[in-house]
Amino acid sequence: MKKSALYFTNKSRETLLLLILCFLFNFSSAQEVLDKLKEQYDKVSVTNPERLIVAGKYATALFFNQQEVKAGQILKDNIQIASRLPDGKYAANLYAIEAMNYRISERIKESKSSFDKAKEFASKSKDVEIKGYISYCEGWLYTRNNKEGEAVRSFLRAIRYFDQAPPSRTLNSRKSTTYKELTSIYANWNEHQLQEKYSLLALDLAIQQNDPIAIFDAYMLMGYMYEQQYIKNDTNHKLRDQAEKYYLLAINTYNKNKATIPFPSNLSFVANNLAYLYFSFFPDSYQDQAIQYAELALKQGAATQQYTHVASAYGIMAEIALKNKKPERAKAYLLSALMEITKSSVPDQNIILSIYENLSEIAEQENNLAEAIRYHKVYMETFKSIYNQEQLELGKRLEAQFDKERQQQQLIRMQLETDKKEQQLRLLHTVSLQQKQQYENLKLHEENQRKELELTQLESEKRTQELKLSRLETQNRAQDILSFKNEISYKEKINKYYVALILFFLLVLLLMLYAYKQRSKSMRQNKELYNFSLDKERQNSKISILTAMLDGQEQERGRLARDLHDGLGGLLSTTKISLSQLTNKVDSPMKNDMQKSLLQLDTAVEELRRVAHNLMPDLLNRYGLEEALQDYAVRMSNVELDIDVQFLHYSNQLTKDEQLLVYRVIQELVNNAIKHAAPKQIIIQIVEEADYYTITVEDDGKGFDIDQVKGNHSAGLHNIQSRIDFLKGKFTIQSEKDVGTSVEIIFPKK
Repeated sequence: MKKSALYFTNKSRETLLLLILCFLFNFSSAQEVLDKLKEQYDKVSVTNPERLIVAGKYATALFFNQQEVKAGQILKDNIQIASRLPDGKYAANLYAIEAMNYRISERIKESKSSFDKAKEFASKSKDVEIKGYISYCEGWLYTRNNKEGEAVRSFLRAIRYFDQAPPSRTLNSRKSTTYKELTSIYANWNEHQLQEKYSLLALDLAIQQNDPIAIFDAYMLMGYMYEQQYIKNDTNHKLRDQAEKYYLLAINTYNKNKATIPFPSNLSFVANNLAYLYFSFFPDSYQDQAIQYAELALKQGAATQQYTHVASAYGIMAEIALKNKKPERAKAYLLSALMEITKSSVPDQNIILSIYENLSEIAEQENNLAEAIRYHKVYMETFKSIYNQEQLELGKRLEAQFDKERQQQQLIRMQLETDKKEQQLRLLHTVSLQQKQQYENLKLHEENQRKELELTQLESEKRTQELKLSRLETQNRAQDILSFKNEISYKEKINKYYVALILFFLLVLLLMLYAYKQRSKSMRQNKELYNFSLDKERQNSKISILTAMLDGQEQERGRLARDLHDGLGGLLSTTKISLSQLTNKVDSPMKNDMQKSLLQLDTAVEELRRVAHNLMPDLLNRYGLEEALQDYAVRMSNVELDIDVQFLHYSNQLTKDEQLLVYRVIQELVNNAIKHAAPKQIIIQIVEEADYYTITVEDDGKGFDIDQVKGNHSAGLHNIQSRIDFLKGKFTIQSEKDVGTSVEIIFPKK
């Protein structure tokens, strides 16, 4: 019987699947995670950048729950919002997720396009972590394209970025996932030292995070790594014992944290590995442990519908039964394994082939030739179907092997570069030691200078003693000159009187100068107050002129609207009635022309009404600004243009004149956008705050050069500025070519 055929077939596949699952989910089952992410996504405001981060996680969860269309739509909607933000990290993150989703769906061209956009937006961001994440995604794509050498370079670059990034909620999970990818590649290359290095890094990171899921995964990967090394070197029993140790640590971690680890399928995977390890590589005295963990794998695999795990557990138990000379029990286990593997949505044909071969051998040993022949026939049919497929894949494997050897050569070159850098580091260390020695020399020099200073102080004290002696001699001489001082004291008093008189005159002069300066200061303040009053009067005059001008414009608009509606409108309606009456009296050839004329008159009347309404909107006077703008948005919207009006905290406290000014400003901005920018969407937002109003008009049109427009001194901007000056407000314009324009107006409440 072929040993462990059921078990080893799926090992590498299970490991890769496990890494993907651990990357996707952290704290609950798939549906619970999906519901939780949906709740978070709906709860966060559209204007909050946090929504873009939640959108990436939500789209990923939807994609792996077979809701690819919805996931793609959520990504596209949020990418449009993220692309307009100044920081490119949000758009880069969403484009990277979209690229990986496309790659899993085998849409190679779309995946490359999305990843190129992710790199473009990442280059515009100063966020170091997003640059590392884009490098990780690049390595992930290289791995799936069988370019493991390029993948390793990308993963190492990602780790360098992550090491430079400040702490965040996602940093450690992204770094851990990168370690696991490197572990998988180095395992394929049989680079056990590097595999062990990054496995230990993943384990240390998981322990630092105190994350039971990550710790469980790290223990499982470490056990699998040592098991594979022991299979290649079965004389080193330390490797076998290390594999057993980490598998047991993984199972103990799961048992202690059942409530927070939602992956019992991973437990069945580890239990199968440990059962096979005890059965194949330990003495027969460990057979009870092998059966114990095989039964654990059987129980957990059945509970989680992991039919491949169940089949593997039955296979191990069948081998134990055969070893104990119990063919009937082995046959029952193999038939159970066959039944379980066929429940899988994609059953592994190699496992089925092994089962039929083993059943045929057992039947032959029992001299049941008919049954042995029947199982052998099924075995041959399965083998032929697999053989044809393997022949097609043989060329691919050979090509992959060539790429692998080439990638190993690249790894050797990378290791040489690493050695070179280590030599440079050692050289830098030597330089550092030299600098340290120089520092010690400077300290010794400083100590010498301190002692010289002490010697100087002693000499100074000696000179002080000599000075005291000189003072005694001076006192004797002072007695001699005391009489001389008495003689000149009278003269000094006279001089003091003169000095006092001079000081008095100087004080009077200073007081006069002070009084002069105070008077000059007062005159200057009066002049400034006069200038301020004059400026205020000019401002009031300007506002009065602007008010009169705006009132005149609105009166003229109203008169034109009434004249157009009452005069030209009535004339067109009368003409339409006359033509309608003539239509029934003319012949058929002329009737079609008359109908076309009537349609043209209808169009003219509708256009006349639209022009009159724009000149003087009745809804503004009747119902206020909100209804007028909603009506204006509906009238200006069409198939190619969507205008959305939003009022936030608006209490309708603006006066009629203020509402009209706001309406005219928004009307001018929307007309300019439609005329010059060719947008697909315009968003008008009016927000009432405690002390002021904020008006924002955004479009996704062509954009323009702000400096160039300001230099042209356009009449439209002048009209807008005039109305905003009347409101005592200010406005700012932000525009970028091929992205769009955003105008923000702020004016105070009265």
